[in-house]
Amino acid sequence: MTALATLSVCLLSGAAWGQKYPVTPAQSATAKQVAQAGVPLSELAPDAPDSYTIKSGDTLWAISSLFLRSPWRWPELWGMNLDDIRNPHLIYPGQRLVLDKSGGLAKLRLADGANGEPVDLETVRLSPRVRSEKTSDALTTLQARAIEPFLAEPLIVEESELSGAPRIVAAQENRVMLSRGDRAYARGPSGMPLLDDKNKTQRLRVFRNATPLKDPTTGEVLGYEAQFLGKAELVRGESTQETENRDGKLQSVIVPATIDIVSTKEEMRVGDRMLPEPAREFPSYTPRAPGGPVSGRIVSVYGSAVVNAAQNQVVVINRGRRDGIESGHVMAILKDGQQLVDKTDPEQAQMKLPDERNGLLMVFKTFEKLSYALILDITDGVRVGDRLAAPR
Repeated sequence: MTALATLSVCLLSGAAWGQKYPVTPAQSATAKQVAQAGVPLSELAPDAPDSYTIKSGDTLWAISSLFLRSPWRWPELWGMNLDDIRNPHLIYPGQRLVLDKSGGLAKLRLADGANGEPVDLETVRLSPRVRSEKTSDALTTLQARAIEPFLAEPLIVEESELSGAPRIVAAQENRVMLSRGDRAYARGPSGMPLLDDKNKTQRLRVFRNATPLKDPTTGEVLGYEAQFLGKAELVRGESTQETENRDGKLQSVIVPATIDIVSTKEEMRVGDRMLPEPAREFPSYTPRAPGGPVSGRIVSVYGSAVVNAAQNQVVVINRGRRDGIESGHVMAILKDGQQLVDKTDPEQAQMKLPDERNGLLMVFKTFEKLSYALILDITDGVRVGDRLAAPR
């Protein structure tokens, strides 16, 4: 458990929020340790305010950027004190943050209201020892709308998944396009029929055009990014049936599985592939630098035919779980230094200017060899192939 775990903030709201992310004993111990720390005053942003009142729509990253040169060092700045803050996952609009610069180190404290809560924060007492806190307005790490589709619709698949994915083989009344409410028929690959589970409803994600994602340096195919089309529900599994052929002889024929289209982002058609819908995730994002040196490159820009990306766009990077990358890791985007001739040198020496940081991105979903990341801020345009490194 790292110090940064004390400020895990999830994208979900409602009562389950606090229940999914309670304060563990390890987090409490870490919080007490962090409360004695702080960051050097030199790490504060030049115009860091003495206090700030959290507003609706704020994010943890935006507030971190307001106070710090290096926003991923937020937990070191936050002087955690569990006597004042019962659950560090729950930070609300209306609370006021005060910057304490005493002792040569900077810390943040909550002010105003008992226990650092705004006066109008809804708290319902259920018993002398159990209380239910209103969490629907709690602060999130990032703007949820930027990455929510990627949490519900993971689009990167491995080659083995792709080759073994069932496919739509027919539609009713010879329809060409399928939309919500339509019934269709599907089959699994040879020797792997698409079977139903009598004990539970099976949901499937439908996709098309799985594009290979290659490492810009080595050319290795790291995975396949598929176009998400929508969801289907398995009604009946695949089976076989004995029927008479034209000669009156019995033969065994395949009866494809029956599926109902329950939602569509785009129209579906025969040939589209399907994969089981994954279990719903309850992700927690704590912006932090990777534990050691890292390097990587941007592989693609999602949802764009061009190679340039802007702030708040999602990109794929060529590093994943096998490389030790985790959700929440912040990485610097580097811009290659220009190569030019020293015109002041009579010998016209060749030079290469230093690589400069062009922005930051944060990983929010990892796969074995690839990850999705959100561009948090940039100075100039980000391009496919741009290098990545640990932030400094």
